[in-house]
Amino acid sequence: MNGNSDILQELQLRFGAGAFRAQATHDDVPTIWVPGHKLCEILHYLKEEIPQPFRMLYDLTAIDERVRTNKQDQPDSEFTVVYHLLSFDRNTDVRIKVAIKGEKPSIPSVVGVWTSANWYEREVWDMFGIRFEGHPHLKRILMPPTWEGHPLRKEHPARATEMGPFELPEEKAEVLEKALQFRPEDWGMKSSGADTDLMFLNLGPQHPGTHGLLRIILALDGEEIADAALDIGYHHRGAEKMAERQSWHTFIPYTDRIDYLGGVMNNFAYVQAVEKLGGIMVPDKVKTIRIMMAEFFRIASHLVWYGTFAQDLGAMSPVFYMFNDRERVFEIVSAITGGRMHPAWFRIGGVAQDLPRGWDRLVTDFIQYLPGRLVDYDKLVMQNRIFKARTKGIGSYSLDEAIEWGVTGPGLRACGLEWDFRKKRPYSGYDQLEFDVPTAQNGDCYDRAVVRVEEIRQSLRIIEQCVKNMPEGPYKSDHPLTTPPLKEHTMHDIETLITHFLGVSWGPVMPAGEAFFGIEATKGANGYYLISDGNTMAYRVRIRTPSFAHLQMIPLISRGLTIADLIAILGSIDYVLADVDR
Repeated sequence: MNGNSDILQELQLRFGAGAFRAQATHDDVPTIWVPGHKLCEILHYLKEEIPQPFRMLYDLTAIDERVRTNKQDQPDSEFTVVYHLLSFDRNTDVRIKVAIKGEKPSIPSVVGVWTSANWYEREVWDMFGIRFEGHPHLKRILMPPTWEGHPLRKEHPARATEMGPFELPEEKAEVLEKALQFRPEDWGMKSSGADTDLMFLNLGPQHPGTHGLLRIILALDGEEIADAALDIGYHHRGAEKMAERQSWHTFIPYTDRIDYLGGVMNNFAYVQAVEKLGGIMVPDKVKTIRIMMAEFFRIASHLVWYGTFAQDLGAMSPVFYMFNDRERVFEIVSAITGGRMHPAWFRIGGVAQDLPRGWDRLVTDFIQYLPGRLVDYDKLVMQNRIFKARTKGIGSYSLDEAIEWGVTGPGLRACGLEWDFRKKRPYSGYDQLEFDVPTAQNGDCYDRAVVRVEEIRQSLRIIEQCVKNMPEGPYKSDHPLTTPPLKEHTMHDIETLITHFLGVSWGPVMPAGEAFFGIEATKGANGYYLISDGNTMAYRVRIRTPSFAHLQMIPLISRGLTIADLIAILGSIDYVLADVDR
């Protein structure tokens, strides 16, 4: 990463040399262990006082260390809380770790440092049982309130078959029903305003405007939204838990289902993180193919957003036109990969197959076809007076607010910051391609739309360059962790045959250590933080999704508006609930 200064030395100068310990990782992100009693002070210094500060809390998660065997450069701990910070000025990250021990682990809350830590700390409490002292509303966020245990602890069952048959006796049903009763104080809400009682209304979980299973509890003062609380977790399937029982290869199809509109874009971050762990280099042809397919899915995802956003605001025709164009994308994806929405086509070290004959003609026809359609859609939607009236000045936030809440992708660029990981931290060969980073200024619903519409055009530019400059060569690496020995070699000696058998059946053994890789996904910054204990499967997989951070901001930008405005806000954010809940 560019501008990677010695963060450890800066912290030692400020707080003293004895308080910190550095840890080596496979991803070169500065990783520093700090004492828990100084955590808030250190994080405040990194955010507010250090030159070129780390203004964004990019991610916050935890690790159950109790059965881990490879703990290089680590202090003794039973649990670790991990803070991933991002500095735009330095264009670098830092990973702050705190070691925790005890039957009831706890750590100070950092909600007072970053507002966005609220949901992240609730998730860690829900999944690991780590208490954050001083948190304003520490309760479960993904699991039901009556759930027993903390799913990402190592002793918690990883399969339903380990938990016994499901039973619902009458007394249990009564407990569950009682837990569903709504009390405003349980959600951190007040039951009355300054001079009137508030009316509470459920928007969802079954509502077309929520784009999936999402419940928003609205406190209404007349028609005005006085407050809102979000109830998420309906789509939670334990993706991070499942990663602990899948081999490095067999987890790839699970990633497709995170942002289920992003297809191989989900594979992109995961396989590159694994490749960092294994020190695996991929051929230039693999890099170009991956970029081309990822940009096709960016277009497909944006077309879904474009059509459904217009539909949310009352325009019926655009969604039919745009879904038809999305089908054209899927025809190309299907011809190349054999799949449509979830092809699970990227592989560690390459892709599943080489490009088929005639692929370039299909792609060229599409990139000649779509620009004219986008002109028509501008007239239908972006220049429509009603659409403008419903979106301009609605749901706006400033650049400082966006950074404070962890907003990335088009939502961040709509505030005027030209930040795109494909440009700022080029991966897979993006630095060899010419494209612009669209921005806007007002950070409202309309500007978020402006950015995404232009991103479709830029994706077409990228795909066209991939077609014209597709390298020759293999479609996968020859690294032994990714590719079994050649068949003619397995017939020569038993050792090679055994290696082939183990690689195909159990999968590769990744070196112990940890690595993170983040990409510019369809909805913002998506990343995988992988920890290997030197085994055939991951010890811990953390999936940093953009939608989780984006949804947390909805109450802030909807207060004082109406329900109709909230529908516009939801559509403009372009989230996916599986991306939120995992």
